[in-house]
Amino acid sequence: MAAEEQILSPDQRKPTSRKALYSALTAGIVINLAYLFGNHQGWVEDAFILITVTVLLAVIVTDVWLVKAGLR
Repeated sequence: MAAEEQILSPDQRKPTSRKALYSALTAGIVINLAYLFGNHQGWVEDAFILITVTVLLAVIVTDVWLVKAGLR
């Protein structure tokens, strides 16, 4: 049975939908930015929220750049 299994390299498998990835990350960015307008005092929470938003945005920008460069 195992001998009949087809051997696939990672690039032959079905790729993840980029549209779904970008949509999920954009929703995460919007939700995190909404947390800035809450019932809290001080800037510590805001700093962590902005760092999270920056990381999510960096993932999108890096993926777009890799796709355009043909590396992904």
